[in-house]
Amino acid sequence: MHDEEGAPGSAQRVDDLSERATSLGVDDEHLIAEAEKIAVALGRMFPGLCEVVLHDLRNPAHAIRVIENNLSGRQVGDSATELGLARIQDPDYPSVLQNYANQFPDGRPAKSTSIGIKNAAGEYVAALCLNLDVSTLSPIALTLSNLVATDAETPETPPETLRDRSRRELREVIEATAAERSTTPRALSRNAKIDLVRRLHTEGYFESRNAAQTIADLLGISRASVYSYTK
Repeated sequence: MHDEEGAPGSAQRVDDLSERATSLGVDDEHLIAEAEKIAVALGRMFPGLCEVVLHDLRNPAHAIRVIENNLSGRQVGDSATELGLARIQDPDYPSVLQNYANQFPDGRPAKSTSIGIKNAAGEYVAALCLNLDVSTLSPIALTLSNLVATDAETPETPPETLRDRSRRELREVIEATAAERSTTPRALSRNAKIDLVRRLHTEGYFESRNAAQTIADLLGISRASVYSYTK
């Protein structure tokens, strides 16, 4: 009697589990279909440079579902990599492995990132992998590195500054020089003004527009005097 009464309950549990499995299967397929869009879009954004592969980890023997910018020679339907198998065996395997060194079958160096995708049950069902061909970028990186490199013997203080010597800068330098002598620019002695003008000339302040007139105004001397002080 007990077995007969328990049978309907057992059957219900089986039906519930079957329905849940079916629901998960539908959800997994939807999840992977959405990931396909991402894989295709990423591949088309970096044509010829970055291989993008979507693995369906539910079918490890034929895992590759999408491959854009095929740089490794693999095909749709090929098997999962060691990384994919590791995720299938261990749900706690890291979800993201980023920027690790890799290699294409022909020996070209690659920089790879692998992103595991889990379903609602916490199981890995897919992985999105990006393999960047750094062999094409290395010569460019070397060229750029050489282009921006400076001489190792260059002094810490640059011999010049690539900016316009503005009126504001002139005023700051002249006023700072006067302040060091506890006076104002116009009150500087003639010799102090001569020394200051010659320093400004040496440091390139005369290259800016109307520099001589600006200096003359700040020091309270004539423009002709400014030029005579540079000699």
